[in-house]
Amino acid sequence: MTDPDEDFLDEDLLNADSADTEAAELFEHLNITVDGNQQPLRIDKFLHIFRQNSTRNKISQTCRAGNVVVNGKAVKQNYRVKPGDQISVLLSRPPRENVIIPQDIPINIVYEDDDLVVVDKDPGMVVHPGHGNWDGTLVNALAYHFEKNGAKSDLDRVGLVHRIDKDTSGLLVIAKTEYALSFLAKQFFDRKTRRLYWAFVWGNMADDEGTITGNIGRHPKNRLQMSVYEDGSAGKHAVTHYKVIERFKYMTWVECKLETGRTHQIRAHFKHIGHTLFNDERYEGEQILKGVNLPKYRQFIKNVFEVLPRHALHAHTLGFIHPTTKEEMYFESPMPEDMSAAVEKWRNYLENN
Repeated sequence: MTDPDEDFLDEDLLNADSADTEAAELFEHLNITVDGNQQPLRIDKFLHIFRQNSTRNKISQTCRAGNVVVNGKAVKQNYRVKPGDQISVLLSRPPRENVIIPQDIPINIVYEDDDLVVVDKDPGMVVHPGHGNWDGTLVNALAYHFEKNGAKSDLDRVGLVHRIDKDTSGLLVIAKTEYALSFLAKQFFDRKTRRLYWAFVWGNMADDEGTITGNIGRHPKNRLQMSVYEDGSAGKHAVTHYKVIERFKYMTWVECKLETGRTHQIRAHFKHIGHTLFNDERYEGEQILKGVNLPKYRQFIKNVFEVLPRHALHAHTLGFIHPTTKEEMYFESPMPEDMSAAVEKWRNYLENN
């Protein structure tokens, strides 16, 4: 029996688009009540039987990372289960059936050691093979990188801990061992990572900072979008905190901190409050939503869209505790060229109009 903490990504519907979804599809959260007739049995063997597609090594490393909890307390792999035990497990999912083909694709690796790699992803690159994107992904590139450099790993796939959209740029951490995968996944599920996003949104935000709260679930009519249900009638609880960095009269640059990690959370929340992400085609942000109805302004927006041909969202910071050294790691990604070019165009426009 499973009780996922996150929304599961429907790749057939969202076309491998997975912004802000954390470990939803990459991990599963199991809640197990041990049967009253269960004989005493080591928990690693019990879970191996319960989840036959998981290796004993994977289960052992999951225990070591503190991701197997019995009756509210983390246990080691030699714990013996008893009737009535309440077991909670955060377990990485088995690999997909499709084979990951290593491909020589340039990627920006900002840090790497024996446990993990941190990548600053360019916009336009899909993270994981899926519907309509079976190659040319970050995973294909990492598979080639690991193979070329002889990286040793006990993983049966590239160890994605979290993901971001194809058109979202910025930082991701990828595990290289089963233990690192489990240890990092726990931090994402517990919201103990340090991450901030930069976004450009249509309109002039009324407040310098604020919080958007509202359940996020599938849009009732457009299945490629997520929608906000303030009354809680559908979806899952979601909270986004934001702070204004710079105002451009008809567009605002905001910094976002996610309290939860729902699919398309930033995109759905800001559309809900009337500030759709700039040039977000899926959420109708590729239209002129704010400004003046003048030919000069329309041409200006067209020019900005040309230098920023995707939704304006960037994973700016990433902080976490290292699985082996237990030291805090912190990374910042500078604003990508396309977003920087858009900022300059807006500044110039406001100075001259």
